[in-house]
This record gives sequence, C-alpha cells and structure tokens, in this order.
Amino acid sequence: MTGFFLRAAIVALGLWLATQIFDGLVFDGPMTLLAAAVLLGIVNAIVRPIAVILTLPLTLLSLGLFLLVINAGMLGLVAALLKGFSISSFWTAVGASLIVSLTSWLASGMIANSGRVEVITMKK
Repeated sequence: MTGFFLRAAIVALGLWLATQIFDGLVFDGPMTLLAAAVLLGIVNAIVRPIAVILTLPLTLLSLGLFLLVINAGMLGLVAALLKGFSISSFWTAVGASLIVSLTSWLASGMIANSGRVEVITMKK
C-alpha cells in the first residue's frame, strides 16, 4: 500500500512540474493536485488498459505514437472528473502527459514493488 501512495506522490510531482511548464494546466490547490494524482493512478489502472486494447490497430499503425493520445485522454478524463483541475487544450494535455510519464518513469525505476527505495550499487 505504501508503494501506491509513493507512486501517487511521484505522479503529483510530475503534475506539479507540468503546471510549471504549461500555463494551460491549472490546479486550485495542493489537495486538488494530490487528488488528481490518486485519481490518475486509478484511471490508468482501470480505464487505460481498455482504451489501449480498443485502439490497438491505431497504435500499431502509428508505431506506438497513439499512446500519447491515450495518455492525454486519461489526463483529460481526470480533469473532467475532478473539480478544481482544468486543462486548456489537447496539446497541453499531451505535453503534460509526457512530463508526468517521464517523471514517473525516472522515479519509479528507483522504487521496488513493496514501496521501498532501491539502492543500486556496483561492485569493482
């Protein structure tokens, strides 16, 4: 369970970073940011796999680039469901989803499934 909350905090960090880069991404406050991070995790766990399967031909034809549209759509869905979180345009959603994905990818590489931080050491 701590792993989920740690990952949600990482997504919140990515969302905050995206708000610093894109003017069209707006949160009413820090609690809205945390709620958006948790809701994005839930949406990515439930809705995103269905969307990926349904759009598999488009994803294959675009060599995977359509996954950017799916990620932006998941972020847009969270913005539609959560009051106090708004996205101004499709391209803002695509850019924000890229920032959130990169942040999550970089930070999640250091976290084990149990939620503990992994330290990688190299032997000489």
